[in-house]
Amino acid sequence: MAVAPALARGRRAAEQLMVDRCVIRRRTGESTDDDGTITPTWETVYPLPGGVGRCRLRQPTALPRTDDDGQGVLLMLRRELQLPASAVGVRADDTVTVTASRHDPDAVGRSFVVRGLHHASQATMRRLQVEERTS
Repeated sequence: MAVAPALARGRRAAEQLMVDRCVIRRRTGESTDDDGTITPTWETVYPLPGGVGRCRLRQPTALPRTDDDGQGVLLMLRRELQLPASAVGVRADDTVTVTASRHDPDAVGRSFVVRGLHHASQATMRRLQVEERTS
C-alpha cells in the first residue's frame, strides 16, 4: 500500500470529525495605557488568515487534578484538542479559545492552555494536550 494516498484519506476523514472551531493565540508582550493599565498583546497562530480554525475537543479521562497556585486551589481538567495535521506553529503555553461547537454549545467561549505537543511524520491529525483552569 502506498503511504501518501492512505495518509491523505486518513487526514480527510479526521478533518470531517472536526466540526468545532477555535482560535489559538500566543502572548507576545504587553502594552501600558496612559493610566498605567497593563494590557497583554496577542498574536493569532491558528487559524492562518482566511482559515476557519477546524478543531475537535475531547476529554479522554474525566479525572481532574487540583493545583495550588498560592492564592487558592484550582481544578485542572485535561483535554485533547485535535487539529488538522497541516496546523503548524503551535507551542506550549499558547491559549486556545473555542469559538463554535456544533454538538456542545457549553464549550463555546472556554479557554485552554496548550500543555503538550504532538509531532509525527504520518499522523492523520495533530493532538494537543490542553488544560482548562476553573476555580
